[in-house]
Amino acid sequence: MTAREATAEVFWTAFRTLPRADREAVIQRLLRDRRMREDLIDIVTALQREHEKGIPYERVRADLKKTGRL
Repeated sequence: MTAREATAEVFWTAFRTLPRADREAVIQRLLRDRRMREDLIDIVTALQREHEKGIPYERVRADLKKTGRL
């Protein structure tokens, strides 16, 4: 286990041992920070879509050109 993984484990363990109301307060604090909120949304979106089939770059580029967004 790396130092980074050990640090993450300590924070995760501490978070899990908090009472529910305190865990919710921590989450609310994370969500108040715009950049953190955007990062969390990106992570959740990626997790939700991880089983979707990828789209070839050429097709994406062609679609963007066709719609005038490129």
